[in-house]
Amino acid sequence: MNASSDSGDSGSLVAGLRCRLCGTLYPARPINFCPEDFGPLEVDYHHDAVARTFNRAAIASRPRTMWRYRELLPLDGPPTVGTQVGCTPLVRADRLAKVLGVSELYIKNDAVNHPTLSFKDRVVAVALSKAVEFGFKTVGCASTGNLAGSVAANAAAAGLEAYVLIPDNLEAGKILGATVYGAKVIAVSGNYDQVNRLCSQIAFKYGWGLVNVNLRPFYAEGSKTMGFEIAEDLGWCAPDHVVAPMAGGSLIGKIYKAFKELEKHGLIGPVSTRMYGAQASGCNPIAALVKSGGKRIKPVRHPNTIAKSLAIGDPADGDFAASLIHATGGWSEDVSDEEIVAGMRLLAQTEGIFAETAGGVTVAAARRLIQDGKIDRDGSTVLCITGNGLKTQEALIDHVARPQVIPPNLAAFEELVGLAPVDSAGLVAAS
Repeated sequence: MNASSDSGDSGSLVAGLRCRLCGTLYPARPINFCPEDFGPLEVDYHHDAVARTFNRAAIASRPRTMWRYRELLPLDGPPTVGTQVGCTPLVRADRLAKVLGVSELYIKNDAVNHPTLSFKDRVVAVALSKAVEFGFKTVGCASTGNLAGSVAANAAAAGLEAYVLIPDNLEAGKILGATVYGAKVIAVSGNYDQVNRLCSQIAFKYGWGLVNVNLRPFYAEGSKTMGFEIAEDLGWCAPDHVVAPMAGGSLIGKIYKAFKELEKHGLIGPVSTRMYGAQASGCNPIAALVKSGGKRIKPVRHPNTIAKSLAIGDPADGDFAASLIHATGGWSEDVSDEEIVAGMRLLAQTEGIFAETAGGVTVAAARRLIQDGKIDRDGSTVLCITGNGLKTQEALIDHVARPQVIPPNLAAFEELVGLAPVDSAGLVAAS
């Protein structure tokens, strides 16, 4: 038996798992869908109990990790996995703002998150801490890259056996970033949606804790910490605009949920943030739904983009993400591979932040949204950068200049960079 039958002690702040379609509340256990209508489940809290200790002063007294917001994370006790995750920089990006033509721009830089340089460390820390509470000994995931590395690293640190299933076309850096930790990494000849279906079969047949399958409701809550940190670092204020990349569609909704929970508990004022989703044109099911004004996702059967971490053709939270974007007055854009590369280079050359391809998607989509008047140039805007460019170097290798080779002497350097020769007295030689 891999998991215990109960969810923790009676003093838990978690009320249970509520169906997002019918509203039915279920006990907190490892399941990700409502048995009645197959709607997705979301963690609900005892907010009266949360309010007793969740305030600005208490949060400020705690260590600078994502666990400073512990009352609104779904554990019954202290975290056992990923205790150092979170509190990544919110960078005031004035040089990029000047290029994009906005007055107040910030980068939420999860490209430096611990331990695997991705926002996935947040969700995995919650999911695996919950897996330990449930009694799982074997864990795993379906992944387009970043999640694979994070599950492998955090499972190794926790002494858990890990199985990581990935599409067979992932970037070499992301494959290495999972195998080095000793996880059993299995490449599947298919796209992410096929990998995810296989993982669902594995989870329910063998009773393993797969973070984005039967542990998904708990896993997804970790994304809220990105929103909590943004608001705190803005002086306890929600920004006017947030642009986030979309793969499965959960992140954008959880950031907004974080703002609304802070509002509910009086830590920030009324929330009027507009949410904007960014996708690659080669896999844009959520952006297409936003633009069409429809109600249901039309899956992309054959994703084709360099942004492999976003290449989920049938996103689990796609309908909800599109609905949220419309409800907040936001919008969604999708961008070409060429624009993605340009976005990566622009962020690197203005702010010194090397983002993976998903970051290029976010920057390029934000640029389009600003140019088209969808984002107010005078408001505060936050761009969410979710992973490090060291993981997707292949995308840039043919788009940056190779170093020029010179002999080891000053004359050769001066000739290369166009400097006039200088004589021994420090005077520029006559031409």
